[in-house]
Amino acid sequence: MTTSAIDADAQARIKELVCDVLELEEDEVSNDSLFKEDHGADSLRAIEILAGLEKEFKITIDQTELERMVNLDGVYAVVGEAIAAGA
Repeated sequence: MTTSAIDADAQARIKELVCDVLELEEDEVSNDSLFKEDHGADSLRAIEILAGLEKEFKITIDQTELERMVNLDGVYAVVGEAIAAGA
């Protein structure tokens, strides 16, 4: 895992937030399941996830990062980089 800025607690918070936005149970979402293809998420949901992450972690994520945030692994990487950049 290359997301050294993200600890298990942060990963759990991210997964909970993503599942809340996608209206899914946590056991329905794996680290590599695709939000759009596997879970029917639309672009509005992606924006909600991004906004929620910014609020939760007090970071700024450029909307161009949305193309990488297609699954939990991608979200962990983007949030980890944003936290590291802000540190």
